[in-house]
Amino acid sequence: MKAIDIRNKYLKFFEKHNHKIIPSAPLIPENDSSVLFNTAGMQPLVPYLLGEKHPEGTRLADYQKCVRTNDIDEVGDNRHCTYFEMLGNWSLGDYFKDESIAMSFELLTKELEIPVEKLFVTVFAGDEDCPRDEVAANAWKKVGILDGHIYYYGKDDNWWIAGETGPCGPDTEIFYDTGKPACGPDCQPSCDCGKYVEIWNNVFMEFFKDENGHYSKLKQHNVDTGMGLERITFILQGKETVFDTELFAPVIKQLEKMQKVDSISSRRIVAEHLRSSMMIISDGGRPSNLDRGYVLRRLIRRMIRHLNKLEIDLNELGNLVDLYIDTLKEMYPELDKNRDTIKSVILEEKDKFAKTLEKGEREFNKVADRLKQEGKDTIDVKTLFNLYETYGFPPEITKDLAAEQDLKVDDSDFEKLFKEHQEKSRMGSDQKFKGGLASSGEIETKYHTATHLLNAALKIVVSPDCHQQGSNITADRMRFDFNCDHKLTDEEKQKLEELVNKWIEEDLPVEVETMKKEEAVKSGAECMFIEKYPDLVTVYSIGNKGNIISKELCGGPHVKHTGEIGHFTIKKEESSSAGVRRIKAVIE
Repeated sequence: MKAIDIRNKYLKFFEKHNHKIIPSAPLIPENDSSVLFNTAGMQPLVPYLLGEKHPEGTRLADYQKCVRTNDIDEVGDNRHCTYFEMLGNWSLGDYFKDESIAMSFELLTKELEIPVEKLFVTVFAGDEDCPRDEVAANAWKKVGILDGHIYYYGKDDNWWIAGETGPCGPDTEIFYDTGKPACGPDCQPSCDCGKYVEIWNNVFMEFFKDENGHYSKLKQHNVDTGMGLERITFILQGKETVFDTELFAPVIKQLEKMQKVDSISSRRIVAEHLRSSMMIISDGGRPSNLDRGYVLRRLIRRMIRHLNKLEIDLNELGNLVDLYIDTLKEMYPELDKNRDTIKSVILEEKDKFAKTLEKGEREFNKVADRLKQEGKDTIDVKTLFNLYETYGFPPEITKDLAAEQDLKVDDSDFEKLFKEHQEKSRMGSDQKFKGGLASSGEIETKYHTATHLLNAALKIVVSPDCHQQGSNITADRMRFDFNCDHKLTDEEKQKLEELVNKWIEEDLPVEVETMKKEEAVKSGAECMFIEKYPDLVTVYSIGNKGNIISKELCGGPHVKHTGEIGHFTIKKEESSSAGVRRIKAVIE
């Protein structure tokens, strides 16, 4: 069964169980500053998990394109990927544990034909905060999970919360027994020995954790599930790794034909990073030295380094892109649509990195000359790491060049320095990749509504042709990008502030309604990237009947009346990019 067949079976199954199929959100999230990329299926649904009404109802299912790079340096083994597809289904205050578990079991055993003896599950063991989840355990027993195949674990394994406070609850994880020998008499799903592979996670949001660490029951109980398509595909196909599936195999085989040096890990890194880069570029990402642009740049450059390691001519990169697009276009038609852009971005970055490698080699020669003048014959580990960190110069290239000049390389503590560097990067990225419900608090909700008011004010004060080009909201400020051909004058900024604050003081109602996308556009509702939205959309209107000042397609969250926002102050106005200006503002 191919990956696309598994995806279609999943979606059709939940459609049969009265779920509305919604489109995948793009990899680059809109109006969400907490993350660089969408990292899970639940991220685009945050407002609805918090209680807003979804235009498609209370039962939803989709596949979501995701990128996670916390483990980027682990790619090359048998299972890690930066880009992956997450299959998910949701209940927004509809069904709960019994029905969710029953549907999961039916899909796995009937539709995907996994033998029940291969399935093991884990549930929450309970603690002083929340009871043992016997409801989930009994639901598994009822549908047919075998005796001895249910394990109880604590919060580290079977509890979900996005951040320190907020909606949370126990989860139940489903594991597949690969048939590999047990690592010992106590081998069980929590082991990392490879015998058990997690294939699905059902999260039951039924509690709220407050700032004092107290747990209370939520009024709306949600179900949020996630199944990695790549992982379930290689399991159902009986493959050893994701790289053996049709998602990667054609490119892996082509690399084997072209390579002059054999390296399994390098082939996997090239295949995985190339696919991830193509998906990010297709959804609007571009290489840069900041945030998601830096992640993309790092993926492309790491891929190029390993092409060099395989001694494959970099001029073959364009052909590899074409091969990948032809391999994946049935699953992701957007790749074929954006073929020229994807190729040009990757090839341009390849050319830039070739220059970087030249700089690194020049720097190495300076180091080598200095050592010889000092009568030394060893490159110390700090220099080795500096060449890697500052110039992107791989340590293996440094070693090769050193050998050519009869120099030794001390790499004894390189792994230590690398791990320290990796941990610092991960600590930073964790803040950008945490995502989830933690970033939709009361203050963010106020800022979100304020962006609508600012968008409307710009059309009056600056130009009717002003439109939002992006936004970034945190608990401390809002950032709003808009198209404009000039720097705003002090008078324009003052008028914007006055108009937004006037609307806030008038305590205008914020109304929400659901309608067909075409009707929303005809009614004058504004939106960014209309193609992102499903057939039914949520439209927010601000103002009184007969005097609507703002009408936009949006996923929320929003205040009920503008008077809840507070005083609006513009702190800075600057250029964002060619033809795009940026306003930074606060509410107090």
